[in-house]
Amino acid sequence: MAKLPESDTETIAAIATAPGAGGIGVVRVSGPLVRAIAQQVLGNCPSPRQAVYGPFLQADRTLIDRGIALFFPNPHSYTGEDVLELQAHGGTAVMQLLLARCLECGARLAHAGEFTQRAFLNDKMDLAQAEAVADLINAATAEAARSAMRSLSGVFSQAIDALLQQLIDLRMYVEACLDFPEEEIDFISQGRVAEKLAAIHATLLTIFHQAKQGNLLREGMHVVLVGQTNVGKSSLLNALSGEEVAIVTPIAGTTRDTIKSVIQIAGVPLHIIDTAGLRETADAVEQEGIARTWKSIAQAQVALLLVDSQHGIGPQEHQILQQLQATLKQIWVHNKIDVSRETARLEERPDGTHVFLSAKTGEGLAILQQALLTLVGYQPSGEGVFMARARHLDALQTVDMHLQHAAQRLSAAELLAEELRYAQEALGTITGAFTPDDLLGEIFSRFCIGK
Repeated sequence: MAKLPESDTETIAAIATAPGAGGIGVVRVSGPLVRAIAQQVLGNCPSPRQAVYGPFLQADRTLIDRGIALFFPNPHSYTGEDVLELQAHGGTAVMQLLLARCLECGARLAHAGEFTQRAFLNDKMDLAQAEAVADLINAATAEAARSAMRSLSGVFSQAIDALLQQLIDLRMYVEACLDFPEEEIDFISQGRVAEKLAAIHATLLTIFHQAKQGNLLREGMHVVLVGQTNVGKSSLLNALSGEEVAIVTPIAGTTRDTIKSVIQIAGVPLHIIDTAGLRETADAVEQEGIARTWKSIAQAQVALLLVDSQHGIGPQEHQILQQLQATLKQIWVHNKIDVSRETARLEERPDGTHVFLSAKTGEGLAILQQALLTLVGYQPSGEGVFMARARHLDALQTVDMHLQHAAQRLSAAELLAEELRYAQEALGTITGAFTPDDLLGEIFSRFCIGK
């Protein structure tokens, strides 16, 4: 594990609570000067892990506030260093005064994510757990929060570590075989290397599936509503959102700009974008709205192609379809079944999934919601899902590639050992066993100040 650079032996301080006024605010301090800072700010250093109520003092002994102080001596603290937490009234001015006092006493302002980075570097948590701290803070749904908590608790890391140990054991065996090239024994067959490799690969695929589910909970889906004017895009956005976020009128071209709304389905965040109706128009404002529609389509993962169920799919819809990128997932939505007097249903056709619904009455809305989850491969699986990031999925896919290469090189032990080494290194980047410093800087720079 990497050690703290010399500059990171400095004492750091930051406001740990969200900006703005609140009932309670927290200033956190970590590093070798914590005891001295406590002595200056509080008059004495509190007993370890005991909440002490008292004054927070300026240098001239005037009162900043009264609150609660907690002292956590190293190594039994969040960062693994001496840590002091000062809990005061959460007004902006009070927090700034208290932070300034800690800085005056010798601390420096912490960088984004520096407390958690120190926890990682001091072996208090691995890299996947450190990332889960930020994911838990930023969780948009209850299910995402639960998944982040599982990762923070080590569920994801334990799965990765167990797989990593299997890889290491197999690699050690194969490399040991290289020390006896003159022997006539087929060590690869005798050691059931192919069988062990297949078992490792099967475990990897299970972890990848769980990680992909967790990544959906973290990132959500970006869904764009596409169609001609007056097919009910804004009505569908309102129905999915459960509130009137878009103006609905019978006048064609009412929506002239993209309207965004975030909802959730089964704990998965959906970033839904209502767009201007696609049609030929001389109106300059509407033309700009249509240009933004195509920009939104280019950035989306899923397109809901709306049509009026009374008219069905016509030449204009096919023209829209031809302009969509091939990688964009699609669902045809036949709206206004309350007018055409059709039943709500889902049909799988050669050209894709078709959902019949009424945005006005809500009939068939649940069918569409389930179709969206199915389309992106989300399967609620309860306790098995842990939070994962795009870099985790990339690492697991790299491991998968090297394991497949390894399976093709069973007759060449040197090449087999090399592929196993590559797989081990890729897997190790998830928990931080093999992680370059520039990646660490990128990861922790995205944390909030004070965490």
